[in-house]
Amino acid sequence: MDDDFEFPAANNDAEMAMDDDDMDPPVGNSILKVGEEKDIGNGLKKKLLKEGDGWEKPSSGDEVEVHYVGTLLDGTQFDSSRDRGTPFKFKLGQGQVIKGWDEGIKTMKKGEKALFTIPPELAYGESGSPPTIPSNATLQFEVELLSWTSVKDICKDGGILKKVLTEGEGWQNPKDLDEVIVKYEARLEDGTVVSKSDGVEFIVNDGYFCPALSKAVKTMKKGEKAFLTVKHQYGFGEKGREATGDECDVPPNATIHIILELVSWKTVSEITSDKKVLKKILKEGEGYEKPNDGAIVQVKLIGKLQDGTVFVKKGYDEEPPFEFRVDEEQVIEGLDRAVKTMKKGEIALVTVQPEHAFGPSESQQELAVVPGNSTVYYEVEMVSFVKEKESWDMSTPEKIEAAGKKKDEGNALFKTGKYERASKRYEKAVKLIEYDSSFGEDEKQQAKLLKVTCNLNNAACKLKLKDYKEAVKLCTKVLEIESQNVKALYRRAQAYIHLVDLDLAELDIKKALEIDPDNRYNSSTLGTNILKPSLGCVVTLIWAGF
Repeated sequence: MDDDFEFPAANNDAEMAMDDDDMDPPVGNSILKVGEEKDIGNGLKKKLLKEGDGWEKPSSGDEVEVHYVGTLLDGTQFDSSRDRGTPFKFKLGQGQVIKGWDEGIKTMKKGEKALFTIPPELAYGESGSPPTIPSNATLQFEVELLSWTSVKDICKDGGILKKVLTEGEGWQNPKDLDEVIVKYEARLEDGTVVSKSDGVEFIVNDGYFCPALSKAVKTMKKGEKAFLTVKHQYGFGEKGREATGDECDVPPNATIHIILELVSWKTVSEITSDKKVLKKILKEGEGYEKPNDGAIVQVKLIGKLQDGTVFVKKGYDEEPPFEFRVDEEQVIEGLDRAVKTMKKGEIALVTVQPEHAFGPSESQQELAVVPGNSTVYYEVEMVSFVKEKESWDMSTPEKIEAAGKKKDEGNALFKTGKYERASKRYEKAVKLIEYDSSFGEDEKQQAKLLKVTCNLNNAACKLKLKDYKEAVKLCTKVLEIESQNVKALYRRAQAYIHLVDLDLAELDIKKALEIDPDNRYNSSTLGTNILKPSLGCVVTLIWAGF
């Protein structure tokens, strides 16, 4: 096969810390110095008495805990939590206190102490609160924000409210495909226990007990414990649920209170875009590095059928780990692609459907026959791997040599009809020599030839794969380097035909004929017909194999 192979004529086969959108907008200028007083909106004044800690402030729905002393403007005290010796708790922004409190306390940090002067319209108004607070009274409250518990409206409709009881670890949350282990206890509002478990495992997207568990667990961290208030639409709806086994019935339209703890979970990811290769992590690996294309990996693996039959076992019973090179078709495609996502020391269960496994035909493996159209399961442990050298670790001669090798591999794959894999080889080759500003003149010429050849051959792959827009881009890259490259014009014209850009296809064909009228595909007939700007003319030229 020549470096720049000929491409045959085309054919027809070819409640928590709130999200940003939950946060209340800032009120006035919240930057105050100790002893300074400012109007923070609607006539509400705030004087800072003591700085708070950190930067976080409570949001609407949070349960706050405060100490306070309330007085009239003449200094008459009418209420004090300090005198009672018990902090006061309430839900912020829910109308449980006067409006001046809701507005003022959301500007405070933990541990902060402030004096709020609250006008009547934000307090008790004309009615007052007899006998201690007269009509139209301006009030002053010295408030210390002790703490708060964040509450999240998970579905933004009040249907599931979550209050964190115990903070979890890290920052990650389970996703739809992950398998979680939870503990929970669900009660009705009167305290009746309707369901509980000290450990149940389920796929997040499948859910368990009621819809609220699936939705809530996706907002939780490992080890987190939360209190959920679940309205009927996320519980058991208008009909409720009849008693089952040891579990009590749930009345129609019932609100449920659930204490939920996320014990742990196994991460499940889709390896292929068609969702036919899945990887479930059984044990996390080390660090962050993963094998790349061309890496040599060493693994332990056990392959099973759905009924548990073991058809391959490697790396066990004092046997050395199984070694293979990634992206060289030394194992089935699904396993090959899954291994590229693994870290050293990681153990995973890989589920591979037939399309990425052994296909429709039966396959004799080491320990058993895999029937046609079988989904197979591999338990894989990544023992070690050696990555293929990356371009930034190569000298210029190494880059050119590696690019030439990738080109040759692409050519071999193209010959066997493996167009997608061939395309990846050509792309890798071009990336290795893409930045050539530091190359010598001879090296630049070698790199230029490789870029032209690989982009042309990759365009041929894209035509076979019916990715016509990408074929146009690749041919255009070639023409930017060699404006009179006849093959690039021809292949771009083919792509334009499929994209129904007939005028552009005709322009490329005309230019190709002007450059090389004696092309071996040419004839006097083609030379005459090209002057006719018609669909039939262009199609005739394309199908003739120009």
